[in-house]
Amino acid sequence: MEVICTEAPVPLAARSLPPPVPLVHARTPGLWAAAGLIATYFVLQVVVGSLFALAVSVPTVFGHPGQDFYHAIPATLEQPAMQALLAMMSLGIAAALTLWLARRKWPQLWPLGQPPGFGFAQPRNLRFLALAVVAGLAAPLVGALLTQWLAHGHAVTQDIQQLGGNTPLELRIPLVLVVVSVGPLVEELLFRGVLLSALLQRWHAGWAATISALAFALIHLPGLQYQWYALPGLALLALVLAWLRLRSGSIWPAVVAHGANNLLAVLGWFVALNLPG
Repeated sequence: MEVICTEAPVPLAARSLPPPVPLVHARTPGLWAAAGLIATYFVLQVVVGSLFALAVSVPTVFGHPGQDFYHAIPATLEQPAMQALLAMMSLGIAAALTLWLARRKWPQLWPLGQPPGFGFAQPRNLRFLALAVVAGLAAPLVGALLTQWLAHGHAVTQDIQQLGGNTPLELRIPLVLVVVSVGPLVEELLFRGVLLSALLQRWHAGWAATISALAFALIHLPGLQYQWYALPGLALLALVLAWLRLRSGSIWPAVVAHGANNLLAVLGWFVALNLPG
């Protein structure tokens, strides 16, 4: 682990920025620590989801003699409401625990705008937030065109689309709130906060942004049902998010853009999927 100290002279170009929070000995995240935290987040989702599925299947097992968990869990999760509840529960708890772990391990890096800080600070210019909304709405459109071109006519599906289509209308709003807020917040911390800071200790900003974008795209491959032609669109989005993070000196524009991207992606739940009648 490297140690950073604020006793170093401040470059002239940075003197107009707000002074960083004083640090004496603050550890910066290494690549193994960043990878470990990302893995922890996704493992927590699996663990919490499995425990939830087990818990909701208990009444079925004990209420029907001869029934076992092996058959009861799939039958219970076939209920549309259960799928949405499982997604919200697993994502919410995994995100909360991941944010807590990162805060506990690197508390002094959170308020620092530029890496190795995690960027939980006000952007240099509030116009970056408006730019983030535009970028977040444009990225999925451009990404969809790129994906369709690479797919050569193959159907492009995602687990999140199927989940939304099978969710009762009254649960779609809370599910959307989780997808456009909790998910972007924790993923931006992981990929444009912790991982990007670790990569910038070894590589130039361009390479660091590219590697973090590839990692972001690949980690979502299972949710894309392993359709490789969807990866370039995700990597493009991740590069835009990294640019916003570094240029604005804050992680919030990337969170806003990520949320806008997710919002546009799930609007179909209310427009075309399983509408009443």
